[in-house]
Amino acid sequence: MANIKSAEKRIRTTKKKTSINRSRKSEIKTYIKKFDAALEEGNVDEARELLKIIDKKLKRAAHKNVIHKNAASRKLSKLTRKLNEAV
Repeated sequence: MANIKSAEKRIRTTKKKTSINRSRKSEIKTYIKKFDAALEEGNVDEARELLKIIDKKLKRAAHKNVIHKNAASRKLSKLTRKLNEAV
């Protein structure tokens, strides 16, 4: 355990940030699962709406350095391709 006050603060800050980042990643994964479920059911309109939400969340996560910007772009491209193939 850290003895220095600034190191203790860094530990607390890191825990908070880690928690927030996990939450963001988990939320994105949940929306992706909903998107896949909507496509399987053939509900294209709902899938389009979910794709807009996923786009916004991925870009925000990339901007906040939760995930890499290329990873966000790759995931969005993959989902868009799935949607276009379903239509």
